[in-house]
Amino acid sequence: MTNDTQATSSCCSTSAPNPAASGNGRDNLLGGGADDMTTCPVMVGSPVSKKTAEAAGLFRDYEGQRYYFCCAGCGPAFDSDPAKYAANMA
Repeated sequence: MTNDTQATSSCCSTSAPNPAASGNGRDNLLGGGADDMTTCPVMVGSPVSKKTAEAAGLFRDYEGQRYYFCCAGCGPAFDSDPAKYAANMA
């Protein structure tokens, strides 16, 4: 028997949906096409769908640029030092 509700660890120490699991009723932040993809400035290298993150409110605007996050915990971290995290995307 398989468990469709498997979770993986995320940056904010909560369970995040496993993109390989089906039927779990959770949004997949990796669901966009290549032009929709970016990475999280807080968890460097974590892929994020811009469209899905924006719909979930997982973004911030800083110095004229929009930054997208992989989970809800990254927004407050970004807010604590936006210049530091924006530099991760340069």
